[in-house]
Amino acid sequence: MSESAPAPAAPRGLDAALKDAIRASYDRLKQALPGFKSRAAQGQMIAAVARALAQDKAIAVVEAPTGTGKSMAYLVPGLAIAQAHRKRLIVSTATIALQEQLVSRDIPAFLTAVGGTAKVVLAKGRQRYACTRNMNELAHTDADLPQGGFDFGPDGWQNATWPRRPRDGEAKQVSDLLQQILDRRWDGDLDRPPLPIADDTRSLLTTSAGGCANRRCAFIQHCPFVQARNALRDADIVVANHDLVLADLMLGADEDGSGGVLLPAPQDSLYVFDEAHHLAAKAIDRGSAEVHLPDAIRRTARLAGPLRAVFASSAKERIGRLTADEIDATLQELEVLLDGLQRDIVQRWQPDPAEREPRWRASLGQIPEEWRLWAGALNELSSKLLRWLPSALKVLLESTAPVDRREAIARELGMARERLERQHALWFLWSLEESGEHAPTARWIAPGHDGGLVCHASAVSAAPVLRRVLWPQAAGVVLTSATLSLGGDFRALHAQLGVPEHAESLSLASPFQLADQAKLQVPRLAALPDDREAHVREIVRWLEAELDWQQGNLVLFTSRQKLDATLAALSPARRLRVKAQGSLSKAALLESHAAAVGSGLGSTLFGLASFGEGLDLPGKLCETVVITQLPFAVPTDPVEATWAEWLESRGRNAFVEVSIPHATRTLIQYCGRLIRSENDVGRIVILDRRLIEKRYGTSILRALPPFRQLIER
Repeated sequence: MSESAPAPAAPRGLDAALKDAIRASYDRLKQALPGFKSRAAQGQMIAAVARALAQDKAIAVVEAPTGTGKSMAYLVPGLAIAQAHRKRLIVSTATIALQEQLVSRDIPAFLTAVGGTAKVVLAKGRQRYACTRNMNELAHTDADLPQGGFDFGPDGWQNATWPRRPRDGEAKQVSDLLQQILDRRWDGDLDRPPLPIADDTRSLLTTSAGGCANRRCAFIQHCPFVQARNALRDADIVVANHDLVLADLMLGADEDGSGGVLLPAPQDSLYVFDEAHHLAAKAIDRGSAEVHLPDAIRRTARLAGPLRAVFASSAKERIGRLTADEIDATLQELEVLLDGLQRDIVQRWQPDPAEREPRWRASLGQIPEEWRLWAGALNELSSKLLRWLPSALKVLLESTAPVDRREAIARELGMARERLERQHALWFLWSLEESGEHAPTARWIAPGHDGGLVCHASAVSAAPVLRRVLWPQAAGVVLTSATLSLGGDFRALHAQLGVPEHAESLSLASPFQLADQAKLQVPRLAALPDDREAHVREIVRWLEAELDWQQGNLVLFTSRQKLDATLAALSPARRLRVKAQGSLSKAALLESHAAAVGSGLGSTLFGLASFGEGLDLPGKLCETVVITQLPFAVPTDPVEATWAEWLESRGRNAFVEVSIPHATRTLIQYCGRLIRSENDVGRIVILDRRLIEKRYGTSILRALPPFRQLIER
């Protein structure tokens, strides 16, 4: 072995020295972390995480209720094992809020307590960072905005960097923000701007991968995204989110099967998926595609300008074996096919204006054969253009055209590639012939916001995606959340995620005395949720008479319509005590709620699903949680409807296999809003008699946390 060769990595395993290091770290944590309370569940989780991350390709699924101390339980063994085996610890969350909490609070507290050292990097997608090139162009005044030079349309503002007329002071604001980046006073993270940025301004400050000039950019030395990505090179702990991790794994798998394009390579990474109950939905989203047909037709027609500009800039007759005329012919054929498919769809299906959300869905994912053939032809043409574009870009960059012109055309090519990739993904999924032996692809059509037809396709299960990109590649994986099983049964989750058989699954007991601290009530009501108007009247009747309006309460709804109807039907005096989701920003709403409860006036939050998860209302801020009805998923969702339809076609019960497990896990999340510490007390009230009157209610009640139950028969 040469002197410069690195020493071989130690064999993966949990040897005595590593066990001692983990125990010592945990002992220091117990002694140094303010307010630490030793909990058996946390010790059990540490052991399970250690077993999974120390063994190659091992997996642990850990259901850890509120109060377990999940973050410390995976950080203690996770960092020790990662450093011992020269791996990166990637902690992935479902929300930016938990990412920020881990980076700003939990991990620093952990490192301080155990006396450890680690470089921690927050990893987010490109579009959460400002683009310094875009900002420089936007910072011009309207008198000196740079002009494009080809095919941007008749509107004067479409000929400039700004897609609309800037508001007074807007360009100056962008200039100030850019200067803060250049002076290193701001890192360009758009989630943490130094001054408020309007949403429509923010969208202009960033760029997509296709619009990025990469190494050709004159501002690359100051690029926030590049600096953030460079910081990953020597990070010990990377805090990411599920979307970014899955995007990275899928990019790697598509290119060479190795992963690690945006993040460290998966074979060198130990993954902890916190909030893992969201992983299936995120993976399904990554396998979806859509095309807005009118927009695709318009953009295909406009693409001729920048593509011809490549030939003009390079003075070449052929690029990638194709002439300018052949490229024109390909674009025209693509446009004709898109228009033809659109006409065919319109002849077969017209949205019903009376429907609130009109949608055409393919039964068992089977679209008409003519549409499948259209899609096959579109798939071939979009693939042909995608194969040609890298050659065009290479020729363009080697040309003698002025730098600014090359930059403008290169950006157009990058964005064209992104749009064509989205088209290609959709047409590929629409053109597939499926046997019916495996779960089908969901395919549907719906009007866009502007009324134009949008074609959609999506996988119906996360299992195929994760079997391809996660389980075979990752060095080790831990999934954790408060809601993963159904009363300790993990079969539904394993099927949903394609979890390998060798995974260890563990459901931990709550560290709280739930039977003593809280009660679960199911009052006697005269109406079921199916009768919407009557059920709203029953909700209002119960709230008016039975809710303690002098304390802190949380009332959860499954739809905005029912929330609004209930709020409108309350007496004026009660309505004044309600703070409804959407009336203020979430932060302002919670601040107002806390102030009202603290002053003794009482406050009741009305919220939707997002308030049923991740909301921390300790102590008197929440003494009653009212769940107005069981949170069954909307049955019209095309992905879930296709999945359910396929299960039924196989003689299986979709309601039992899909709907009940989903509703149960969501209900457990909602219940988790109440007891956040050993000192919290209160009640959960479920205003849905289906828990008592339907056969499935018994299994749901049995899976809920062990509160003291008060059922009115």
